[in-house]
Amino acid sequence: MAVQGMTGFGRHEASLGAWSWAVEARSVNGRNLEVRFRGPPGFDGLERMAREAASARFQRGQLTVSLQAKRRDAGGLVQVNTDQLARYLTLIEPLVAQGKAALPSADGLLALRGVLEVSEETDDPDIRAQIETAMAASIGLALDALLGARLEEGATLHPVLSGLVDQISALVAEAEGQAQQQPSVIKARFAKRMTELAGDAIDLADRIMTEAAALAVKADVREELDRLGSHIQAARSLVGSDAASGRRLDFLMQEFMREANTLCAKSALTALTTTGLELKAKIEQLREQVQNVE
Repeated sequence: MAVQGMTGFGRHEASLGAWSWAVEARSVNGRNLEVRFRGPPGFDGLERMAREAASARFQRGQLTVSLQAKRRDAGGLVQVNTDQLARYLTLIEPLVAQGKAALPSADGLLALRGVLEVSEETDDPDIRAQIETAMAASIGLALDALLGARLEEGATLHPVLSGLVDQISALVAEAEGQAQQQPSVIKARFAKRMTELAGDAIDLADRIMTEAAALAVKADVREELDRLGSHIQAARSLVGSDAASGRRLDFLMQEFMREANTLCAKSALTALTTTGLELKAKIEQLREQVQNVE
């Protein structure tokens, strides 16, 4: 496992006794691991199990685990609430006597609110514990399916990330070649400007050498290029790592962009500036892809 994504879906269905259920696990990008759980009433302990199972498999991402359950062939006891029925009959009796209402039918009376009562069938505590254990196992299997989906996304991401790192490496190599021309270009540019301003002063040559050298030091980008080279090595190592590397890659993108910005700021050549801008564009593309890495 080289790279794991953060987007995916997993599902598992199962049944035990009078119960059947389905678990769905979804995840999207997130800076940290956030787990939300939705389950049926009476199974509150499953939320803790779901969070622990998710933490054992993932380090980043916004996860939603949903468990929908229903009882098959529920056979609750149906009975008539005689007290409530008597109240309805007492209320309607004067109306019937006055001819304002007909005698109610049996099905009409039974349809009135509160007349029929259905008592829910309850599970034996041992059976309920077995069902909860089975549901927890289904949560784990749904999360396993989600993990497989995230690994598939990671397999797709890996060549994209490696390709962008290779392009950044090529641009840095191009910038290194261009940067070697900076001292001579700076000297020529400064000499021309000084000649225009001071004419043929005796000490002009020495002055040009001194000032041009100072400007060349300020425009020296070797440190930035060296650090970019180190960042490239680190990025390749993280992309090929078996450990979750998304957070470290995200931080590395900031370091990449910092060096690229400094490179552009110090550039005295149009070609080097153009390369620096292309470098920043590739780093931004890599940063966008890194947002999908766990």
